Amino acid sequence: MSHQFSPADIQAVYRAIGERRDVRHFLPGAVDEAVLARLLAAAHQAPSVGMMQPWRFIRIRDAALRDSITALVEEERLATAEALGERGSEFMRLKVEGLRECGEVLVAALMDGRERHVFGRRTLPEMDLASVACAIQNMWLAARAEGLGMGWVSLFDPARLGALLGIPKGGKPVAVLCLGHVEAFYPKPMLEVEGWAERARLEDLVYLDRWDAPAPPAPPAE
Repeated sequence: MSHQFSPADIQAVYRAIGERRDVRHFLPGAVDEAVLARLLAAAHQAPSVGMMQPWRFIRIRDAALRDSITALVEEERLATAEALGERGSEFMRLKVEGLRECGEVLVAALMDGRERHVFGRRTLPEMDLASVACAIQNMWLAARAEGLGMGWVSLFDPARLGALLGIPKGGKPVAVLCLGHVEAFYPKPMLEVEGWAERARLEDLVYLDRWDAPAPPAPPAE
C-alpha cells in the first residue's frame, strides 16, 4: 500500500515551499481568528527534540506595545547598519520589517527551564532553538497556503524584548513574526530582488561521505 499523497497534494506541498517568502510589505486588515488558530495549530505540530515543545507564542494586541517593539527593532536596524560598514547605506535602503502595517504580530520565544530537558540536547543544547525554528517554518508554510504573508524579524536585543514582554528568566525571544494580507508575493526572496544576495547553488552545498567532497549531480527536477 502506498503512503504517498496524491499528485495534486504533493504538488501543493512543494508549491508552498517554493513560494514561501519572508514578507515585509503588507496590506491593512486583520487576520481572521479562525485562520490564526489554524496557523498556531500548524506551528504546534512541529517536531521537537525529546518532545520538549520549547516554543511559546505571545500575541501582541496592545498598540503601544507594538510601538515599543518597533522602536527596539529600529534601534537594532541602525546598529546593524553601522556594523556592516561600507554596506551600511545599502542595508538602510532595505525594508527589514513590516510591524507598522501587518495585521498581526506574534513573538516566538524559547521556554524557561530548558536545562531539565536532556533528551537529544546533552551534546547539542541548541536543538531547542532548532525546534522553535521548525514551528515557525510550519506556520510560514501554512500562512502561504492560506494566502497570508509572514515575515521573521530578528533585529532586536533579546534581553530588552524579553523584559518588555515579561518573559521569565531562562526564557528568550527568538523571533518577531509579522503576519497579514499582501498585494502580491515576491517572485523571488526579497533580498535577491533587492540585489543584497543570491541563493547559493544546491550542488555546492551537498557533499558525499566527507566535508567538501562533491556529491554526484542530482537528476533534474521534473
